[in-house]
Amino acid sequence: MFKVIRINAFQVGLVFENGKLIKVLRESGYWLFGSKDVLVYEMSQMFKPPIELDILMQNEALAEMLEVVDVADTEIALQYANGNFKEVLTAGRYAFWKGYTKNEFTKVDLSKVYITEQIPVALFENIKLRAYVRRFSVLNYEKGLLFVNGMFVKELTAGTYYFWNNAITVEVKNIDIRQQQMEISGQELLTKDKAALRINFFVKYQVKDIVKALVDNKDFDKQLYVTMQLALRAFVGSYTLDELLGRKDTIAKDILAEVTATIKDLGLTVSDAGIRDVILPGDMKEIMNQVLVAEKKAQANSIMRREETAAVRSMLNTAKLMEENEMLWKLKEMEYVEKIADKIGEITISGSGNIIGQLKEIFVK
Repeated sequence: MFKVIRINAFQVGLVFENGKLIKVLRESGYWLFGSKDVLVYEMSQMFKPPIELDILMQNEALAEMLEVVDVADTEIALQYANGNFKEVLTAGRYAFWKGYTKNEFTKVDLSKVYITEQIPVALFENIKLRAYVRRFSVLNYEKGLLFVNGMFVKELTAGTYYFWNNAITVEVKNIDIRQQQMEISGQELLTKDKAALRINFFVKYQVKDIVKALVDNKDFDKQLYVTMQLALRAFVGSYTLDELLGRKDTIAKDILAEVTATIKDLGLTVSDAGIRDVILPGDMKEIMNQVLVAEKKAQANSIMRREETAAVRSMLNTAKLMEENEMLWKLKEMEYVEKIADKIGEITISGSGNIIGQLKEIFVK
């Protein structure tokens, strides 16, 4: 019994007899006699052995034709075919045909965190490799803190960071380092004279030391809120309402001076702060309005009295000058005549005599 086998170019035939590899066939035609089995493989594909690879590798002819790659349990291997990434090989033993494709392999130790192998960054986004990589991004207005197994390692600037994906915990905490504004609204406060009022306050702050902000402190923004709230409460409680309203423009500066050390311990700097609104309750607002009206009335009365006094003083001065100078008296008489002439259509004077004297008599009447 015989059969004819044809092995084409870039093919390899393995001849088995009773389950044992007895011959390797290259490109050509062959006559086989007896009960032999032939398996034909394409050299363009990875070799998948029908039995244990170690047994087949005992055949020297086959061993010369194969490149074997061993991947440990904690490793993966990146396969490059003719310089291009092709596949990720997980734990196991792999065999590739020599001569047809130029295969290169980069072994990766997945038991470590940091990527030290020379791998193009673009490959980390490849769908075949993505599952083995952890990706973290820090935006250009952020900074990040790297924690490995819960321990702080280092500070990260803006960029994209990749780490091998394994059982080791890796965490990146991001924080916004731009200037931010915090509103402290609707604070119900009592002044020193027990006047109730409500204040809306704002604070502009920026994170300067992210290690202090995130590692040394928990919820730094909540701590800043409470710090400013207590400082505002203490400040308002130390002044009467009138004193407080008089110091409204300097409240922010005084409060910041009190809390500078605490803010620095939070890893923050405050660039500005101030009172947005001071809101009085209804009854207090009515009282303040009454006081304001009374003050304005008093000011108006004072102005009227001052003007009246000035007018009387002016009249007195005029009278003294007219008493001392007869010509001024005559000019004043003529002024009155002019005013009367503007209001009277016709004046009839009878008889003879001094016209000015007759006019004076008219005025007296």
